[in-house]
Amino acid sequence: MSILQFLRILWAYRLLVAGLAAACFVVGLIVVQLVPPRYEAQSRVMLDIIKPDPVTGQIMATSFLRAYTKTQIELVKDSETAKLVVEDLGWAKDPEIRRQYRQSNRGDDVDFERWAAEEISQNASARLIEGSNILEITYASASPQRAKTVADGLRTAYLDTTLQSRREAARKNAEWYEDQAEKAKSILFQAEKAKSDYERETGIILADNKVDIDSARLNSLAMSGGGSFITPSASTVSPLTMQLARIDAELLEMSKTLGPNHPQLQQARRQRELLAQQAEAERGAAGSAAASALNAARATSDLLEAQKAKVLGQRDKVERLRLMQDDIDLRRDQYNNAVTRSAQLRQEADVASAGATPLASAITPRSPVFPNKPLVLGATLGGGLLAGIVLALLLELFGRRIRSIEDLYSAVDAPVLAVIRPPRVNKVKSRWSLPRLELRRARSEAARA
Repeated sequence: MSILQFLRILWAYRLLVAGLAAACFVVGLIVVQLVPPRYEAQSRVMLDIIKPDPVTGQIMATSFLRAYTKTQIELVKDSETAKLVVEDLGWAKDPEIRRQYRQSNRGDDVDFERWAAEEISQNASARLIEGSNILEITYASASPQRAKTVADGLRTAYLDTTLQSRREAARKNAEWYEDQAEKAKSILFQAEKAKSDYERETGIILADNKVDIDSARLNSLAMSGGGSFITPSASTVSPLTMQLARIDAELLEMSKTLGPNHPQLQQARRQRELLAQQAEAERGAAGSAAASALNAARATSDLLEAQKAKVLGQRDKVERLRLMQDDIDLRRDQYNNAVTRSAQLRQEADVASAGATPLASAITPRSPVFPNKPLVLGATLGGGLLAGIVLALLLELFGRRIRSIEDLYSAVDAPVLAVIRPPRVNKVKSRWSLPRLELRRARSEAARA
């Protein structure tokens, strides 16, 4: 089928196509007049997802952002948030809302507050504007003023609910950590008491570095050299001994040249006797000191050995005390962590931050979002035209007519020698109508030719 044939078919059924299009247009016009309009108002809040926590200073992890934003969207449509809006707007005292509630025929099953909250939740929506941290809250209503009022009420209720839930969660967590701190404190006191009782029982006391007194004493004895013996050296020569040897050499030289009664020789001998006495006294004192040092070294060595035996004997007890001290340190850390976390949560519960900042209020919508009159009327008109065209093609398919030479070519397998047009009886009609030849008549004329 060529375009010209298609246009001829449409021209033949022009009244049908125009009638269907007009009928659909009228139906669309009636619909847009009867369907109640719906207005949408939007209010916005900015989520503080990139702002550090005012207490801990931490920033929300990127992996948690998607779940957090979905939670906020669901929180906007939550029934508890809607109930706050109903209470804040005073719908319970609004006669129009009360009338709608009575007309809903749900008064026996659902109370007014729940019904109103469901109405708000069903007509409310929220979305995160792409590429930003702005949450847009939308409410649809048949009244533009109510759409604006409820949109702002939803934003306020959302902020209040978020703040209250944060404070409540922080308070409950703080109470839990306080309970854990009390339990850790009790266990810590019991551990410290058990350690003190065991120290009192064994007589072993651990220092801050987990070293007992006997081990510290053993280390002190070992560092003082208790195991080494200092023995006097026989080859040690004192100054007096050297002077005595020098005088002996001088006496030997003087005895070769001087007589035995020479005064110088006599004086040298007396000096030599005096030095010999002093040297003997010095050797006696050195021997006594060496003996004393040897005795002291032996005593220290014995004390060191005894201390070693004592330390080795109480090693198991000391190790048990160290394990008890490790348990005390662990319990003390648990207690300190619980107290610190509880204080942080208490402070977080007192901080007035809902995690979101309100932006500009909603604006009263001027035009409804539904029904969109130009769109509905255009769609109905286009649908009517399409339906008329389809119906015209179907009628042509089941009742084919010869409207042109091309139709005759396709209907009769014979050459067309001439085209006989009907006489022009009416100029107006001939101007706006196309010639129509029935298929049987065309065949007879073709056979006659």
